[in-house]
Amino acid sequence: MIRAQAALETRMLLRNGEQLLLTVVIPTLLLVLFSAVDIVDTGEGKAVDFLAPGVLALAVMSTAFTGQAIATGFERRYGVLKRLGATPLPRWALMTAKTCSVLVTEVLQIALLTVIAFALGWSPQGGPFAVLLLLVLGTAAFSGLGLLMAGTLKAEVTLAAANLVFLLLLVGGGVIVPMEKFPGGVRAVLELLPISALSDGLRDVLQHGAGMPWGDLGILAVWAVLGLGAAAKLFRWE
Repeated sequence: MIRAQAALETRMLLRNGEQLLLTVVIPTLLLVLFSAVDIVDTGEGKAVDFLAPGVLALAVMSTAFTGQAIATGFERRYGVLKRLGATPLPRWALMTAKTCSVLVTEVLQIALLTVIAFALGWSPQGGPFAVLLLLVLGTAAFSGLGLLMAGTLKAEVTLAAANLVFLLLLVGGGVIVPMEKFPGGVRAVLELLPISALSDGLRDVLQHGAGMPWGDLGILAVWAVLGLGAAAKLFRWE
């Protein structure tokens, strides 16, 4: 049942034009545009080496947080979640299926963005295990926050808030603008955000060849525990 529901969730997501815009088109355009045109000073080295890790982090956020929050919020509004909760599929299994759908979509996103980044001259460093751990914890953190928003706010509010957060974190989360560009006090706060921890952690590993970024992993783990815990406690199905 979980596999069938996950397949359905994935097909619905991939057929949704707005979701594809968030999950595929915007990250791809940002990667290609900012790699090809010198708009933002990304420091020494090729721009794509700085941008690729940040865009991978953005892809995770767009799917696990923004896309999932909006889709789940409207499913809750239209009574879809309530009806599914009355089927033989348990509620925990429904959330598991949604998580599997998010993971499948992220795999497709990351594969596409990696191919494009290589075509632009990307030269990644570091170990794959650290990257995988960062992506998993980042997905857990953003999924918890997305479900928390979808399960506590009205669908229209979720739509506006999720898109606003996406835009704000795109600019202030270290995705395309280096954190060094922000004032010290502001930077200290921004570095505690999950998008900053994910983008900085991926950049440390993939651009600088660092080992396990424990600090960034710790921030993501805290957000994951808080977000998933709050979502499990406060999520309203109707």
